[in-house]
Amino acid sequence: MDSGKIVLGALAGLATGAILGILFAPEKGSVTRQRIADKGMDAADELKNKYQDLIDSLAQKLETVKNQGLNYFEDGKE
Repeated sequence: MDSGKIVLGALAGLATGAILGILFAPEKGSVTRQRIADKGMDAADELKNKYQDLIDSLAQKLETVKNQGLNYFEDGKE
């Protein structure tokens, strides 16, 4: 059997299962939509925090390199 057909069938099955799971969920649609929105907001907040941590780390490293460069420059002048 062609592997492309197997992958396509698996993806179709996953999509169908996800849709049926949402349709037959015991909660109201509004509750499900709110949970999805909350998870999206949580993911966005986590991404922002990781981005800010990266920026802070890079700024600290840049400051260290800058200070080392200035020290080398001052040592070279003497």
